[in-house]
Amino acid sequence: MYSSPNSGVSSISDGTSNGSDSKKQKVEEAPPSRVLHIRKLPNEASETEVIALGLPFGKVTNILTLKGKNQAFLEMGTEEAAITMVNYYSTVTPHVRNVPVFIQYSNHKELKTDAGNQRTQAVLQAVSAVQSGGSPSSDVQEALAAASSPVLRIIIDNMFYPVTLDVLQQIFSKFGTVMKIITFTKNNQFQALLQFSDPVNAQQAKLALDGQNIYNSCCTLRIDFSKLVNLNVKYNNDKSRDYTRPELPAGDGQPSMDPSMAYRVYGDVQRVKILYNKKDSALIQMSDGNQAQLAMSHLNGQKMYGKIIRVTLSKHQTVALPRDGLDDQGLTKDFGNSPLHRFKKPGSKNFQNIFPPSATLHLSNIPQDVSEDDLRLLFTNGGGAVKAFKFFQDHKMALLQMTTVEEAIQTLMDLHNYNMGGSQHLRVSFSKSTI
Repeated sequence: MYSSPNSGVSSISDGTSNGSDSKKQKVEEAPPSRVLHIRKLPNEASETEVIALGLPFGKVTNILTLKGKNQAFLEMGTEEAAITMVNYYSTVTPHVRNVPVFIQYSNHKELKTDAGNQRTQAVLQAVSAVQSGGSPSSDVQEALAAASSPVLRIIIDNMFYPVTLDVLQQIFSKFGTVMKIITFTKNNQFQALLQFSDPVNAQQAKLALDGQNIYNSCCTLRIDFSKLVNLNVKYNNDKSRDYTRPELPAGDGQPSMDPSMAYRVYGDVQRVKILYNKKDSALIQMSDGNQAQLAMSHLNGQKMYGKIIRVTLSKHQTVALPRDGLDDQGLTKDFGNSPLHRFKKPGSKNFQNIFPPSATLHLSNIPQDVSEDDLRLLFTNGGGAVKAFKFFQDHKMALLQMTTVEEAIQTLMDLHNYNMGGSQHLRVSFSKSTI
């Protein structure tokens, strides 16, 4: 725990000095076993929540819950995983639904449960799918989200001293690689979103740090999992940081941009060539002449990065790729297989929804558990402001209005095809509607 804001970074306390140490269950009562005995579970605890305790440490192979006794047995895939789990929870008190629980080795070496328990088997199959990189079934997806998200939402309570982005990075990097951090103020509270490279690290950091004080008796960390599984960081400054992209500007410059991004609204870009002696100009090859005409009519005269863009038809019929072995400094790219193509399928609804740039954006393919607040935050992080928002009835689509058309163009370039988790990528297009 920090002693003062100027004392430098030191270890945060492990949260066990809460007056209950003398009563704490000893974990060495039985010899190591891959079956763990979990006691004092809250009445409403689900199997999935118990399984989530073991997920950061390895594969979970079986579970037996004793509802009337508020106990459970959890079987890990290996004895090593069980030992790691017990050692970790001996220093960090595990919680289920904010209730402290006790974990120790079981006298059982394996669990023999009724194979006909369909609910248990379904939960274990869902967990196995998550651990294998797949998607869980919908009925357990929300409960397992806490064990599979790499992004933490952090609220600082009782903030007597300022908490900087660097302090957060130093604290949380003890648990794994911190990739991105975004800080902001909401409801007069300092908050942050922090993305680890691995969900396991996020789970361990939450278990260890939730409820801890950064400095003596103040700056309390309140940690939960964000519904966003990927953060969009555009600037490296005192409010946001992408540690994987040190080349990002501080906010007063123009971030580097793939030239094809501005044209992916009105057709499928095949190739792009930035002119060597005139790097503010480029040749963009579309799939056909109609798409080129659409891009020209809708984008000519629009404002981007504070400048008016000019679009005209070129005398060139194709963009030539550089000869093999010739280094053109990355000025020419082939986007024939890009995942951003909107118009590959004949008769696609995308052809019916081609509109000029406007301040109102149409969002689709939104995950069910992503909230309006999550989307507002995602779209304002680029420096613009969300003026209005409206979900469609099924929450899979929404309208979002930026303050200006230029901001809408920028956020569309940044966030179309944005990874929202699993196989869901956000689709963003201009709308003819207003909110």
